[in-house]
Amino acid sequence: MNPTSCAVPTSCVLPIIKSPVDYQAFRISPTDSNRLALVFDPVIANMSLTYCVEIFDVGGKTPPNRHQVAVEMFFVLKGEGLATCDGKTVTIGAGDSILVPPNGVHVVENTGPTRLYALCIMVPNEDFAELIRSGTPAELDAEDFAVLRRTDVLVPVAS
Repeated sequence: MNPTSCAVPTSCVLPIIKSPVDYQAFRISPTDSNRLALVFDPVIANMSLTYCVEIFDVGGKTPPNRHQVAVEMFFVLKGEGLATCDGKTVTIGAGDSILVPPNGVHVVENTGPTRLYALCIMVPNEDFAELIRSGTPAELDAEDFAVLRRTDVLVPVAS
């Protein structure tokens, strides 16, 4: 079967595929210590969700925030930190997942010696993508691309 054809044309939707060079990064406020690299949002995905990679500089953290109806999920790719929700704090590191229910006042903070990288998904969008896009455009650097492409974990093969 041709990968662009479908058995039932009315139910076929082509996937949206992006790579790190396609991500747009922003700081919500010019003085923020974290950047959000948008992967998918309602404009790109045509559905009410926001999916980004949140990049925390050393010592960086989100301001305390909550969402009325949205569930926010984080998956830590690299680094270490603290996650606080409604006064309860846990240590987080690579491979850890956090699920923040609606109305949970939460903060994510980088407490490690390197940047903290976390996938962040919010459903429904609840104007999160619009907040991100209204911020200050930011750049992704070589360190960011190494993590996003996972080349930072490649081990050279001994010959």
